[in-house]
Amino acid sequence: MNNKKITIFNILGLLGITVVLLMGSILQLSLNELPCPLCLLQRLGFVMVMFGFMLNVVYGTEQRHYGIILIGALFGAATSLRQISLHVIPGTPGYGSAIFGMHYYTWAFVIFGMTISGVALLLMLWNNDCKTKEHQMTTFGKGICIIAIITVLINVISTFLECGPYECPADPISYWFSDLFK
Repeated sequence: MNNKKITIFNILGLLGITVVLLMGSILQLSLNELPCPLCLLQRLGFVMVMFGFMLNVVYGTEQRHYGIILIGALFGAATSLRQISLHVIPGTPGYGSAIFGMHYYTWAFVIFGMTISGVALLLMLWNNDCKTKEHQMTTFGKGICIIAIITVLINVISTFLECGPYECPADPISYWFSDLFK
């Protein structure tokens, strides 16, 4: 597989994970559903995956960047699987609204699993021609990187507004910042 195709896959991977993280923030604000600590850890897993993809987009494809993606995806899959296990008992309500029949943490597990599978496939197709000394980031790649960075900043700010400098509550009902003015 040539370097241009791999670069496109990395840009699309970065875009896909950015959209997932951005949708989590949009749903948080529009439905007023505050993420629990496990949800925030899953978002951290998505950020780690985004960072690995972004390294490939900015600096060129390298196996160690895929390692970062895999570590982030494994971390995120473990936290989402933990949350799924908390809500698998019949009669136990799910946390948050369901989207197309599945909750955020279930979708996160599926997406992390797809990420692990996709990166494994890219690594199986790896050859020494994949790494080039003359990597040039495309304008599209730069744009996606900027959107990804903004998305991470939105999540960092919203998490601070929710939890403040304290440990996040297990079942949050309001933003820490808005509670300061009550």
